[in-house]
Amino acid sequence: MADVVTQPIPASRVASPPPSTPPMDSRRHRYAWYVGLGLLIGALYVWAWRGMEFSWSGLARSVPHAVDFVQRMVPPDWSVSGTALTALAETIQMALLGTTFGALLSLPLAVMAARNLSPRWLTWLARGALNVIRTVPSVVWGLFFVAAIGLGPFAGVLALSMYTVGYLGKFYFETFEAMDNAAAEALRTAGASKPQIFQYAIFPQALPLLVNYTIFILEYSIRAATILGVVGAGGVGYYFQVYLRNFDYQKAATLLVYLLVVVMLMDGLSGWIRRRLVPGR
Repeated sequence: MADVVTQPIPASRVASPPPSTPPMDSRRHRYAWYVGLGLLIGALYVWAWRGMEFSWSGLARSVPHAVDFVQRMVPPDWSVSGTALTALAETIQMALLGTTFGALLSLPLAVMAARNLSPRWLTWLARGALNVIRTVPSVVWGLFFVAAIGLGPFAGVLALSMYTVGYLGKFYFETFEAMDNAAAEALRTAGASKPQIFQYAIFPQALPLLVNYTIFILEYSIRAATILGVVGAGGVGYYFQVYLRNFDYQKAATLLVYLLVVVMLMDGLSGWIRRRLVPGR
């Protein structure tokens, strides 16, 4: 008797099971949760709105004063261009060094703070340290280092380094924890140690995001460095406070114009680097 060849049934003819729907109680619970969350968020905004003492009449009265302030800054006084460019160069140097030192310190702290890379006790210690560092504003770090080592850009570099550690450390360890664990589990099954897992599975995946966060902090550090100059930590902020105290608004406007150019150039450069590092951007 000839063998009977059984033909496979096409996938299109196989009856698929009906899509499962969540139980009615589950949908009601989820709906109630969203409603409660919406009410809580609404209450928070009402509380914030009442606390700020917003006044439409006060806003209307402020318009002439704002217009007068802007008019005093126009046209910019280009005679201070040499001073402005020198101060901006110092600001960029501070931001570059502060971000670099901060990123180098953030990486080991982030490894210690990541739950998938370190034991729980070390994670708590590292996250506690990052929270303490991040709690202190950049201006307070500037005052601290100015009091410790004196006036000048070196105090600004140290302040920016600490400020960078607080934020990049958090960005880094959250990136490590969000990576795909498939490669890490394969290496762990093969007997790899945690440093090897980090080196060959976690870090290569996370590198584009780490660079992206670092460039973002570098951009922000240029703006933060202008604030640090106000407390004597060097940079263009020193001249901002000098000109504004002396009511030299046109000179302060010149600093703002040059700072705007630097920020735009940094934005273009960072976008170019991101497109080279992240495929499809």
